[in-house]
Amino acid sequence: MSKPTYELAAIIKDYRKTFEQKHVPLKHHMRVLNAIEHCRTAYFGGHVDKCNTCNHTRVSYNSCRNRHCPKCQSTNKERWIQAREQDLLPTTYFHVVFTIPHELNVYCLNRPKDLYNILFEASKETIETFSGDVKHLGAQTGMISVLHTWGQNLSLHPHVHMIIPGGGITETGHWKQAKSNGTFLFPIKAMSMVYKNKFMEKLKRFLEKEKIDLEVSLRRSLYNKNWVVYAKQPFLGPKQVIEYLGRYTHKIAISNHRIKSIAQGKVTFSYKDYAHGGVKKMMVLDAVEFLRRFCMHILPPQFVKMRHYGLLASRNKQKLKMLQLKMGIVRAKKQKQDWKEIAKTKLNFDVDACPCCKTGRMICIMTFQANAPPLELIRRIGKQNKIKTKK
Repeated sequence: MSKPTYELAAIIKDYRKTFEQKHVPLKHHMRVLNAIEHCRTAYFGGHVDKCNTCNHTRVSYNSCRNRHCPKCQSTNKERWIQAREQDLLPTTYFHVVFTIPHELNVYCLNRPKDLYNILFEASKETIETFSGDVKHLGAQTGMISVLHTWGQNLSLHPHVHMIIPGGGITETGHWKQAKSNGTFLFPIKAMSMVYKNKFMEKLKRFLEKEKIDLEVSLRRSLYNKNWVVYAKQPFLGPKQVIEYLGRYTHKIAISNHRIKSIAQGKVTFSYKDYAHGGVKKMMVLDAVEFLRRFCMHILPPQFVKMRHYGLLASRNKQKLKMLQLKMGIVRAKKQKQDWKEIAKTKLNFDVDACPCCKTGRMICIMTFQANAPPLELIRRIGKQNKIKTKK
């Protein structure tokens, strides 16, 4: 993919002060914005590489490694996907999405950690209720659940994407296929009702504990609504599951490639209008409003946005391996790759290849911390430091 013309970092750099003055953002929001603004700059330090063939020197700056940064997700995503490949079963996989009504957005903004935990728990327990019922499955299934908080226009739209194998493991340790014949997992309308009741019960207990009032009119409105739970077309096989994981797991609210213009205090970005068949459109926002919307999707510190339940939970790894053996799957344990190996094998980018002569290897000759010497001085040091050519 080509390098984007515009970056989120540029918007933060130009308009952060105005945004701070107008909205007084939370401290952890400011830490994230600061990290993204200075990602791959001298702010985080870096290193100097030199080619062992043509003596070409290159200065590289460290990344911020923040999970909200659009430039820091590629290798993390590939490493996570490799780990998930070890957990796949030879069965149909289903994709179910659980959403919450927009009336609850005010609670999500004020108490995001608590509301998002309720969302995770209510959706998980809903699947467990149906999978444990012999009328539907009568076995323990597994779930990979991923939280997204945004809509395409950066509005607040909390929901979880859940990937579920089409079956489960019985108490005797045998695989039991779902009764859906590969067309659907569990009845959607029934799931929606159970999910709504579980979420509301948890929400009421939380609000009572925190001594926060839930207005009668709002409670009635929430109970009267049809909560949106929808199942997408089942995956065709394990390969399609992996492709999906690659698109969604480490996704952030907006990528740099969607930003089309930054000018005169306005930001133009592309989005898909799913209300009209996913047509691609352009939206123009005031830069300060753009940053406000982006901050709505900065998760609380240490909040876990990808969770594994049931058969796919960490504590059930051994049970999963035994099931895989019974189903004829023998997976050799893969050696962990560092980020350079992942970039080369998965992203088709050899970090150590010399960009100048194309044949030599770039070797690190010095590192520097934050607030390093000026760039020209670093380059001069690199040129003066001679390296023997590898034989």
